[in-house]
Amino acid sequence: MVLESLINPLKAEKKPWEMFFVGFLYTSIAILLSLWVFREQVSLMMVFLTVVASIPIIYNTLKLEEDKDLKISKEILLLKEHNKAITFLMLFFFGMTLSFVAWYVFLPSECQQEVQCPSVGVVFEKQIATIQAINNLVSGNASYQTSLFSKILFNNVKVLAFALLFALVYGAGYIFILAWNASIIGTAIGNFIRSNISQYASLIGFEKFSNYFNVISIGLFRYILHGVPEIIAYFYGGLAGGIISTAIIKKHYKNEKFPHIVLDISELLIISLAFLVIAAFIEVYITPALFQNL
Repeated sequence: MVLESLINPLKAEKKPWEMFFVGFLYTSIAILLSLWVFREQVSLMMVFLTVVASIPIIYNTLKLEEDKDLKISKEILLLKEHNKAITFLMLFFFGMTLSFVAWYVFLPSECQQEVQCPSVGVVFEKQIATIQAINNLVSGNASYQTSLFSKILFNNVKVLAFALLFALVYGAGYIFILAWNASIIGTAIGNFIRSNISQYASLIGFEKFSNYFNVISIGLFRYILHGVPEIIAYFYGGLAGGIISTAIIKKHYKNEKFPHIVLDISELLIISLAFLVIAAFIEVYITPALFQNL
């Protein structure tokens, strides 16, 4: 297909920054098509269409990484090679997220005629409902940080398990979980930016201009601070599941190097769990301390 021809894993490893723009483009096209064809279910269909566009690059990446397991015997070199994939996939995720942020910020807050002018509440309906449910969960346990840490870590491990399962069963299917998370994070950041920019609406001139950028940077930093290690964890987990899935499809479990593949997958999962612990710690103990007045 046309979008598939834009990039491939080998090209992405050489120019990983291009994946940021590819992610932004895929998501924006998905949102436009969803508004045009699936207006009543746009909040879900835009994620689905983003996933459809992303599957070729993800699947080809999994095949490439599994081939590296058979060719590279040293674990340190193998992890460095895997990190190349993680790098451009993270940039791809950032592109998706920023696209959701941009659409959330610039869509109108409400419209009298939704058919001609879809509002942000309609386009991001499911994402907003999910964030409200998460906020209710957190606010009910905020006074018990240890308990909250355990709860957040457990929830993140569940998401990792789903990413691993989707990758194992569907190969590149774990991109659905990551695209959904990109839409959730994008909605949260977009909502933070819109809510705070409204406070400066009465300002004029350069002061207004500078406050806009201040709010945007704070909004991005607030969620990226713990979001980055969390998403890295999901990519490592998805990569592990995808590698074992590819190995099974190609019947490489009969290969004498299959134990090496299993060892590599185990290391990827351990790294993934370590990043989840770091992400939960930042979310519970660091982020609230830095942004308690915002």
